[in-house]
Amino acid sequence: MQNLLLSLSQVRLCLDRQDFVRAQILSRKISTRVFDADPSKEKKKPKEGDSIVQDAPADIPSLLELKRVYYELMIRYVIIIRLIAISQTDRYYSHNNDYLEICRCYKAIYDIPAIKEDPTKWIPILRKICWYLVLAPHDPMQSSLLNATLEDKNLSEIPNFRLLLKQLVTMEVIQWTSLWEFFKEEYEKEKDLLGGALGAKASEDLRLRIIEHNILVVSKYYARVTLERLADLLCLTLQEAEKHLSDMVNSKSLVAKIDRPMGVVSFRTTQDSNGTLNSWATSLEKLLDLVEKSCHEIHKETMIHKTALKV
Repeated sequence: MQNLLLSLSQVRLCLDRQDFVRAQILSRKISTRVFDADPSKEKKKPKEGDSIVQDAPADIPSLLELKRVYYELMIRYVIIIRLIAISQTDRYYSHNNDYLEICRCYKAIYDIPAIKEDPTKWIPILRKICWYLVLAPHDPMQSSLLNATLEDKNLSEIPNFRLLLKQLVTMEVIQWTSLWEFFKEEYEKEKDLLGGALGAKASEDLRLRIIEHNILVVSKYYARVTLERLADLLCLTLQEAEKHLSDMVNSKSLVAKIDRPMGVVSFRTTQDSNGTLNSWATSLEKLLDLVEKSCHEIHKETMIHKTALKV
């Protein structure tokens, strides 16, 4: 406990001194599994010399309190690094995964029993979890956390956020203007969202996430679609629609091909050799069934006509 408290104090001191490299090194020395340890299940037989070991001072926080401090420091670190990256426009690089990392930190704080027992504490944290989930790019981890959060009964206490998450898991195109008009007031309430300094950038990322969601929805319902129709569904210009689609293909979030001379987008899923062979075998089986059924119908009609001629 004392070593853990010392490590956390060192991380906090490094952040205060803006020594972010050392803060990251020190934070990686702390294993998060120690926070999930159950002391009641780890009682060992007393050993010789245990009686002379002094108990930890009473002023040392509990393990759960140290867990909260650790994740709050990690949130602070990620936010600071993101602020620095965005301020250095000449050296800017993508930090979209930071949203999901911050969301996971808030989720760990939210799961602390002392937090869940007090609505005044867990409601603000759950709101932040929802916002960061929406801001995070779509991937398996984000999708898993999104569905797990939707199943949380406490989400009924903040119905607007439940509606927001529900829209993201529903395979329907979302109109950005109507969504922003409805949730803008809720967004403005989060003054400390991303440290406050990234409010404008976060709103841009929110719009980007909605566009990406809409492109994924279109790919589910269309095998081929014209760029003009795609831009119309996304409420974007042709250039913007092509840019966002290309970005998703480059990030491997989507499989698609753009025929620019024809102005057509083809959404296709990549298959390995086994998948292609299975698809061919299934199609061949359907063809043989159709031929057999057709032969049966022809034979049936022939018998009926022969019977009619005899009569």
